[in-house]
Amino acid sequence: MTDQAMLEGKSTAASRTTLSHIMTHNDTNLLGTVHGGVIMKLVDDAAGAVAGRHSGGPAVTASMDEMVFLEPVRVGDLVHVKAQVNWTGRSSMEVGVRVLAERWNESTPATQVGSAYLVFAAVDADGKPRQVPPVVPETERDMRRYQEAQIRRTHRLARRRAIKELRERRAAEGMDA
Repeated sequence: MTDQAMLEGKSTAASRTTLSHIMTHNDTNLLGTVHGGVIMKLVDDAAGAVAGRHSGGPAVTASMDEMVFLEPVRVGDLVHVKAQVNWTGRSSMEVGVRVLAERWNESTPATQVGSAYLVFAAVDADGKPRQVPPVVPETERDMRRYQEAQIRRTHRLARRRAIKELRERRAAEGMDA
């Protein structure tokens, strides 16, 4: 029996959250649209809240995969950042995030303006990894997200391993000292 099997699973809905924020002139870049870094901070904040809720304590950002900006965000947009846990390992979690925007003074539907996948590690008071409960996908969409997250994890690990091997090989050859 694995350590994770001893923890009771949590549904995707148990920690799902939405963070909403109205964009102001303080959030703009040199082009007059909202700076991508502002959106990335909101994404990290929402994902961190979800990871902390799911794991039942502190969780730190380990990586951000595939931050995609689909449309510019403007001053006066009400931005909604929707996040949920897609997959869990022993101490890590992938959180999927969708970013939507709507005009603050219009009743038109929000449109998707971005998305991202982040990996969080649950940590204890000493900053050491701690076990997280497994995520239990509830819908077909949740199951698809879970399966896609496993593919992204496999790719992350393979990329990390390939880079490490390349660096070791170059170091053994006396390169990149």
